[in-house]
Amino acid sequence: MRVIDLRSDTVTRPTPAMRKAMAEAEVGDDVYGEDPTVNRLEALAAEMLGLEAALFMPSGTMTNQVALMLHLKRGQEVIAPKGAHIYEYEPGSLAVLSGGTIRIVEAPYGIPDPEAVRAAIHTSVHQAPTGLIALENTHNTAGGTVVPLAVQRAIQQVAHQAGLPTHLDGARFFNAVVALQTTPAELARGFRTVSICLSKGLGAPVGSLLLMPREYRAEAWRYRKLLGGGMRQAGVLAAAGLIALTEGPQHLAKDHQMARALAEGMLRLHLEVDMQAVQTNMVYAQVPQAPAFAERLRELGVLINPMAANRVRFVTHRDLHDEDIPLALQRIEQALQIA
Repeated sequence: MRVIDLRSDTVTRPTPAMRKAMAEAEVGDDVYGEDPTVNRLEALAAEMLGLEAALFMPSGTMTNQVALMLHLKRGQEVIAPKGAHIYEYEPGSLAVLSGGTIRIVEAPYGIPDPEAVRAAIHTSVHQAPTGLIALENTHNTAGGTVVPLAVQRAIQQVAHQAGLPTHLDGARFFNAVVALQTTPAELARGFRTVSICLSKGLGAPVGSLLLMPREYRAEAWRYRKLLGGGMRQAGVLAAAGLIALTEGPQHLAKDHQMARALAEGMLRLHLEVDMQAVQTNMVYAQVPQAPAFAERLRELGVLINPMAANRVRFVTHRDLHDEDIPLALQRIEQALQIA
C-alpha cells in the first residue's frame, strides 16, 4: 500500500541532484566563516530578497528567535497576529531567550488590521513597551493564507511612524511569492529582518536563513553560537539549500493546485472546509474527534496532523504524485464511512 504523507511539506526527501551536490560540496569551517558553499547560499539569498546579509541556521525557530533577540530589549513586547508560529510553536523561547512577551492581535485569515496593530502599540510606563511588530506570510494556522502586499505596507508604515522595526516570519515565504505573483525582493521589502525556511516546500533536508542589514550580522552570528547553532562543515547542507532556493520555487504552484483539488474533493465528501483559506499548499478541515479521524486515515495509508480537537491539516508538497490526491480522497471517504 502506498503511504500518502500529508502531514507537512517538511517530509520531502532530498532530490538526487541535492544528494549529488551534498556529496560533492566544497566545505570549510563555517564557525570561522570559511565554508564557501554556505557563503554562496547566504549571498544568493541576500541578493534574491534584496537585503544586505544572510546567516544560515539549522531551523526556522532559531532564525525567528535570533531576530527577536536582535530587536528586543528585556521586558519589551512583540506584536504578532493571532496564531503566529512564534507564539504557538516556539515553546516559550521569546520569554526564555529575549525576556520578552507577546501581544496578539486578531488576524482573520492571518491578516491583521493595520489600525488594530497601531492600537496595540504600548508606550506607557505601566505596560510592557512595544519593541517589534512581526508578521507571518504565509500564515500557517490560518490555513496557509497569504498576507497581501498592501497590508504588509500599511503595517510597515504603522511601525515606521512608531519608530519600531518589523520582522517577517517567512517560513513559507516562497509560497506567498507564488500566490501573490510577485518577486522575493518585493515581498521582503520594508522588513528589517526576514526568516525563510529551505525545508518547507523547497525540498532541502534542513536549514533556514535569517536576512538582515549588514550591521546586524555580527550580533546575529554571536546569538547563533549562543544557541548552539554554529555548524562546522555545513556546506554539505548548504549545497542542498542552494538547489532548494534556485529550483524549489518553481514546484510550488503545483503544490497549490493539488491543495485546491484536495479541498474541492473534500467538499464533495461533505467535509467542512473553508475554501477562502485554501490559498497555498494547506487544507484545514473540521471533523469530529480529529485525533481519532487521523488515526483511521493512518490505518488506511494517509498521514495527516490533527491540529485541535475537531480540526485536521493536510499539506501538499513536491514528493506527492499526480495520482495521490484522488487516492487520498478515496481513503478519506473510507475513513468517513468507518466513523
